[in-house]
Amino acid sequence: MKSNRPILDSINSINDLKKLSIDNLIELCNELRNETIEVVSKTGGHLGAGLGVVELTIALHYIFNTPHDKIIWDVGHQSYPHKILTGRRNKIHTLRQKDGLYGFTKRSESKFDPFGAAHSSTSISAALGMSLARDLQNKDFKVISVIGDGALSAGMAYEAMNNAGILNTQLLTILNDNDMSISKPVGAMSTYLSKLLSSKSYTSLRSIIKKIALKFPKKFANSLYRAEEYSKGFVTGGTLFEELGYYYVGPIDGHNLKDLIAVLKNINRSKIDKPILLHVITKKGKGYIPAEKSKDKFHGVDKFDVISGSPLKEKSKLKSYTNIFSETLIKEAQKDDKIIAVTAAMSQGTGLNNFAKIFPNRFFDVGIAEQHAVTMCAGMATEGLKPFAAIYSTFLQRAYDQVVHDVALQKLPVRFAIDRAGLVGSDGPTHAGSFDITYLSCLPNFIVMAAGDEQDLIRMVKTSVSIDDRPSAFRYPRGSVTGMEINEINNTLEIGKGRIIKEGNNLAVLNFGGRLSACIEAKDNLSKKGINISLADARFAKPIDQNLIDNLLESHEHLITIEEGSIGGFGSIVLDYIHNKRIKKTKTKIFNIHFPDAFIDHALPNEQYKSIDMDAEGIEKRIIEILNVNNKVFDIKEKVNVE
Repeated sequence: MKSNRPILDSINSINDLKKLSIDNLIELCNELRNETIEVVSKTGGHLGAGLGVVELTIALHYIFNTPHDKIIWDVGHQSYPHKILTGRRNKIHTLRQKDGLYGFTKRSESKFDPFGAAHSSTSISAALGMSLARDLQNKDFKVISVIGDGALSAGMAYEAMNNAGILNTQLLTILNDNDMSISKPVGAMSTYLSKLLSSKSYTSLRSIIKKIALKFPKKFANSLYRAEEYSKGFVTGGTLFEELGYYYVGPIDGHNLKDLIAVLKNINRSKIDKPILLHVITKKGKGYIPAEKSKDKFHGVDKFDVISGSPLKEKSKLKSYTNIFSETLIKEAQKDDKIIAVTAAMSQGTGLNNFAKIFPNRFFDVGIAEQHAVTMCAGMATEGLKPFAAIYSTFLQRAYDQVVHDVALQKLPVRFAIDRAGLVGSDGPTHAGSFDITYLSCLPNFIVMAAGDEQDLIRMVKTSVSIDDRPSAFRYPRGSVTGMEINEINNTLEIGKGRIIKEGNNLAVLNFGGRLSACIEAKDNLSKKGINISLADARFAKPIDQNLIDNLLESHEHLITIEEGSIGGFGSIVLDYIHNKRIKKTKTKIFNIHFPDAFIDHALPNEQYKSIDMDAEGIEKRIIEILNVNNKVFDIKEKVNVE
């Protein structure tokens, strides 16, 4: 059977790519684009970004000597074509699957991934670090970072460029502009100028200008420099980057492979002794009509039909925790005009896009700028507003200093809605919400809550609205809710007060957060085997319910805490109370179930929790191990395959 991708089939290494003619490379773009579409239609993932950089990916590997030369893809959303070309095509069907290829770049996966990614705006800093290491060790390789225009909204990118601009080390930063179009002139004249600006003749001309300037008075020389720089900036839009110390080239059409190769060839041969910024205009979702027409350009998709672009999996009829948060906040905002919603480039992911439609003047998407978002909320809080900062747990880590210094220290009532708490599935460890219980509960003045079900999430949103004397946070997992019937909920929670779900004997489980449904399932399974345990839901990690803990200790021989987070979180807080603050000593044996001291690899969420024994079966198994006191329990152990 004749292959429909003969050129791609012929590439077994990057050296094979370099042997192709320009015409063959253009055809390879079509084949690589179709391969990417076919793969993601079966695995799900980030499609639009990769389709937009197919030509750029091929051109970079064609011109530069990878992996000796280093290519760093910012975030990594766009790295699927790169993975296919760099020896991973035979495993690309495992993308984002358990034990398969990661959805972002990963150092341990390939020598062609010199730096791991998944959070945005890190590529320039990493590239600068590599360039300096090269120079200090007298090595000889090129370093290229590819960063999107959206990632430039993060301050870290500018910090890196500002530093790079004064160090005069060779470094190529490629701005992949696929949305905001910093500069409009794209076409024949722009491409001609880019070729000229990257050529030896132009760089020689600039050197001549510098030499001539030395022969004239300083005032005239400065004028000569400014005329050259700003005339170039006027034509190309590169003045900003030039002022940061970069040599600016562009903008050029990122889908014109011939021009890309010509410009990159000039840059690779150049002896420019400063960082270079190449501005490339691309189209997210390029070459796949459903993606091009889609509002989000198929940024992140589930499995879909290639012909129509329609998802194959029916949407769950259950609402997500994100939906519950969004709907509740909207209802509260209709009653209270001081409520403000803020997010950092995640308006749809946090559900705040619906809030924005109803309250456009009370919604702020600050871009990929979590630090700014947190401190801006702190500023709002000083003036009596009620800001809700809706940020994924993993991204809130980026603003920890602001949470500590600008919010907690000043005791300002910023409300943190922490989405994606716990393990998140195919996005893997870079996106897991593993640490927020620990990093927030250790802060003075904070209230920290976690929703065990949708009803409690509603209550926690309402409770946060009412807290006006200190910061508060409530966390909730990704995905669908439990499906319980929700009646009108008008009450708030008593601060620091948990609840008893079921009273049993001998052993009690004290849950905090999203593992509640697994605990209930484990409790029900144990009940069928004649083992009746108590189950309580803490609701608060700070302040903890000391009376609830006291009651559990008084009436049980064993107490297990469980949480969707790392060591040092809720379980540690409970232990600190029991051993350091509680006057009355206890004989109750205390056990903690939390995430292991490791990053959990990507897989489906249920596979992840099963792998660490935090699904219902794993919890049940742990309880049986603890209660292993007679032959009857031994028989049960055997049935659940406890080692």
